[in-house]
Amino acid sequence: MKKFILCILVLLFLLSGCTTTEYTPTKKVEEFMAKYQNLDSEVLSQLDKIVASDKSLTDNQKKDYMALMKRQYQNLSYKITDEKIEDDSANVIVEIEVYDYISSVNKSEDYYNNHKEEFEEKEKYMDYKITEMQKVSDRKQYEIVFTLRKEDDGWVMDNISDTDREKLHGLSNK
Repeated sequence: MKKFILCILVLLFLLSGCTTTEYTPTKKVEEFMAKYQNLDSEVLSQLDKIVASDKSLTDNQKKDYMALMKRQYQNLSYKITDEKIEDDSANVIVEIEVYDYISSVNKSEDYYNNHKEEFEEKEKYMDYKITEMQKVSDRKQYEIVFTLRKEDDGWVMDNISDTDREKLHGLSNK
């Protein structure tokens, strides 16, 4: 009888250990960030659509820019600093660290404005700008506040703003 009770207790312990933990807002944000780091097909598809629609870039420039963003995503690091839940809404505060592409872009624009004669065609300037971005090794930190709402199926993350997307890309001045 003692063995039977012991077996049931062990079985209950194992079953309770195998059930999924509550899906928290933090876990939802971690899942979102992992999609970027792992170059999820959904993330790459969105990036491809954006880059493909940019008529100012040549095919080679599009390829190089895609490589820059993939590098950015794979090297994205983050730390969740806070989670605030109030009723059916939540905020998850995340500190991210990404390549500081915006500094390179700003320097490229300054150089272009002071040396326009070197860039007779817009294509040459874009090549220069992308080349300068490829050299970036400095990193920059940003804070992003993700907002979520609780629905029947669990926590759903709201769409991120363009400003926050620029932060993920290392292209925000804010």
